Amino acid sequence: MATPIQGAPIQGAPIQGSVTSVTQSGQNAAAAPPVIRTIGLSDLHQALRLGWEDFKAVPSHAIILCVIYPVLGLVLARTVMGYAVLPLLFPLAAGFALLGPFAALGLYELSRRRENGEEASAWDAIEVFRSPSFGAMLAVGVLLLALFVTWIATAQAIYTAAFGYATAAEIPDFAQRVLTTSQGWWLIVVGCGTGFLFALVALCISVVSFPIMLDRHTSAGEAMVTSLRAVARNPVPMAAWGLIVAALLVLGSLPFFLGLAVVIPLLGHATWHLYRAVIVKDPNARPVTPRPRERKPAADFPANLFPWRRKDDT
Repeated sequence: MATPIQGAPIQGAPIQGSVTSVTQSGQNAAAAPPVIRTIGLSDLHQALRLGWEDFKAVPSHAIILCVIYPVLGLVLARTVMGYAVLPLLFPLAAGFALLGPFAALGLYELSRRRENGEEASAWDAIEVFRSPSFGAMLAVGVLLLALFVTWIATAQAIYTAAFGYATAAEIPDFAQRVLTTSQGWWLIVVGCGTGFLFALVALCISVVSFPIMLDRHTSAGEAMVTSLRAVARNPVPMAAWGLIVAALLVLGSLPFFLGLAVVIPLLGHATWHLYRAVIVKDPNARPVTPRPRERKPAADFPANLFPWRRKDDT
């Protein structure tokens, strides 16, 4: 009777070393950081063009999603009405660049669906709240909100250091005070320099953070690290992108923040396409089969706003 040779592998039994190596290689592949491309200024133009195409494809949905944004600006302006609203109007408008990446979450979802050839509607944008990484998105959003509040407080402190607590009652008085005095020019230089630092921090940690969390369901820390790597790899294009965002937000804020209803969706969609240009698409990503749409009767309107609750009720 033949006996197995000692030390020889039994037929059909897995070899330990090969299993370990395959497992480790799979884990390393899964843990590999996203691959970052080097882009140019032409890629920014392409992102804006594709963003405009997305906006034209679903304009009503984008405006509905972003109507709260100009309302937020008006509410903030009214809140500080008793605390020298004129000196804070420009910081408020410029500070929207800090909150914009989080405010455009639904727009990223619309662009993602259109990219995959899926149907895009306002209900699809709400699906972002059901994303497995929504908690991470919320964490980064809270960080940006804290940065925004700190910027407004800093801007108020800079104005107080220049002119004290005296308020400007009218726009001509405020413009004369800022543009024709040495304190006013000091305010402009110091304020713009400080605002640039805040905008730089926000750009570095969020330029691709939210799209990659939506696309790959990464953690907040991993998303911000990837964003920092993207900026370090493409400093000139990212600086140009920051200037484009700031300029468009300021222009959109001039008519009582109402222009943001167009600027925000444009920048939101364009940010998604910028993310696609910077980050190499995950080769291991599996295509998502579009789910069949459910009819949503008007009588169920309040419940339709919270689709995840219907599963709990059933």
